[in-house]
Amino acid sequence: MSLHASIATNRFGLGAKPSELKAASKNPKSWLISQLNVTPPVRFNSQLPHSSEISQKLNEYRLAKKANKKKSQQNPMLDQQSPMLTKQKKENNYNRKILRQLSSDALVQSITSDNSLNWRLFDFFSNHFSVSSSGPVMAALSPTLEREAIAPNLLGQFEQMLIAVEKHPAMLIYLNNEKSIGPNSRMGKNSRKNNKGRGLNENLAREILELHTLGVAGGYQQKDVLELAKAITGWSVARPGKDKDSGFKFRSYGHEPGDRRILGKSYKNNGVKQGEQMLIDLARHPSTATYICSKLAQHFICDKPPQSLIDKLTARWHVSQGNIKAVMIELIQATESWHEQSQKFKTPREYVVSTLRMLGIKKFENKYLLGSLQALGQMPFNAGSPAGYSDQQHDWDGSSALMAKIEWSSMVASRKKVNVEKVMKYSFADTLTDSSYRSIIRAESQSQALTLLLMSPEFLRR
Repeated sequence: MSLHASIATNRFGLGAKPSELKAASKNPKSWLISQLNVTPPVRFNSQLPHSSEISQKLNEYRLAKKANKKKSQQNPMLDQQSPMLTKQKKENNYNRKILRQLSSDALVQSITSDNSLNWRLFDFFSNHFSVSSSGPVMAALSPTLEREAIAPNLLGQFEQMLIAVEKHPAMLIYLNNEKSIGPNSRMGKNSRKNNKGRGLNENLAREILELHTLGVAGGYQQKDVLELAKAITGWSVARPGKDKDSGFKFRSYGHEPGDRRILGKSYKNNGVKQGEQMLIDLARHPSTATYICSKLAQHFICDKPPQSLIDKLTARWHVSQGNIKAVMIELIQATESWHEQSQKFKTPREYVVSTLRMLGIKKFENKYLLGSLQALGQMPFNAGSPAGYSDQQHDWDGSSALMAKIEWSSMVASRKKVNVEKVMKYSFADTLTDSSYRSIIRAESQSQALTLLLMSPEFLRR
């Protein structure tokens, strides 16, 4: 089994499962590319709720609390506080339950999948379009964004993914765009007249330019942020029980009238299409190509990838107009991607997933999975910033982080009885250094040997 097979399963994928290294050894590049032809590229438990169903449930809780409050106001002698607290508790429990279920499902699917290249790419874009589970609504909605907007567009045109993401209720609510109103729209004028204080919000527009497309050095200015923010006024979320639609809702009466100009190009006032066309052009912009291709190379290959690799990916992006599958094939084919030394330090999520894949664990407890990520500092949808979690080594290799990994790996080793020498063979073949190999096989017990393997330089990196 070749070194390239180990690179394919560990650097491009999420770590080798038993027998996977052997399958990849025949033709590592073809083995990877074949995963990009799987339809759908990632799968989920279809029994778990959609964002529209979640929104409906949240609305039911909201109406129940409103009714309880009204009863209490009408008759202060009634003890309505207890029912209200009960409703609040049920809502909080529901939100946390949904967050745990959807987050754990994505983890389990990535651990058991035969197409872990696709899951690594999925995790990359989920973090690129990061949303956090802050507040009761976002706790329930945040994990639906990756399932409903990113997964269906994972290997298509980036512009399609971008539009789907920016229109998703989780992103609109997270960055406050569902209430962004054009100052000169009918809704905006009424708001001033009635002193409601609602108006333009620039949050989503700013993050689209800074984080989702061009990048902070992409050449945009504050006036471009303002123009994009006006173009996507009226981009809101349907109200359960009031709107016929579910999910995205364009409220034309809240859209800022007039033509807009961004990055030197004018866009007619044609409603929702004004913002959509801006997103398409931003997705095709040269700065976007450079920014995202650089991030892809950093994520998959190393923290400081060679410029020649970034140039290859960027060129393929331009030729394919941002086709993600085409860019990934270019990444796989590039000689720069196959350097022998493992340079990319695993994030906590990658560390946990690759451990469980290597050990061939098939039964999972949601509490155990999420508890592991919490202990290591990377809970799903808890980055606390639209920038998402870092995947750079200097953010994950501190002394406290390494101590947490030692404790976690020791716990795993004490619970899972394995033949460590056999595990090394099917996971790394002969790619472990002599020093690592000797320290592991000389361990006093299988538990200690597994801990040493999990803490070896070769396993900590990919």
